[in-house]
Amino acid sequence: MKNIYEWNNEYALYHKNKTNKLIHWICIPLIMFSLFGLLSLIKPFTFTFNESIYKISILSFFIMGVIFYYLKLSKNLAIGMLLISVTFITIIDIISTMETKKLLLIYILIFTVAWIGQFIGHKIEGKKPAFLKDLQFLLIGPLWLLSFIYNKLNIKI
Repeated sequence: MKNIYEWNNEYALYHKNKTNKLIHWICIPLIMFSLFGLLSLIKPFTFTFNESIYKISILSFFIMGVIFYYLKLSKNLAIGMLLISVTFITIIDIISTMETKKLLLIYILIFTVAWIGQFIGHKIEGKKPAFLKDLQFLLIGPLWLLSFIYNKLNIKI
């Protein structure tokens, strides 16, 4: 298994153009947020506790799996991604009072526009997205961005 430095270095080969990088700084968080939002709407598990009914979404399992993967690569980055995930979940919980149909449309719109942005960035870059080589790069993109923040703050990745 590659380490985080190898993943980041290889991902960077696909992202040298300044405009493409800027687009990624905007679109990757939007894709994450909208994906989290979409997964939060799928609630196949229900349980009762103290006469209250709780529904568990697919998002919970997705985040657990991704954080476990991130822990294998970098404990510090995994902690950062967990904090980002909690922030996104909090925002999703706040807006969850909206009608599900509206939320679904909002999340799909954000997801679609952000992916279009990503592909425009790669067109400008003149290179195909890294995930076309290896799907794991879909999980590496957020870590790559967070690594830049950690480096600026002198936090070990």
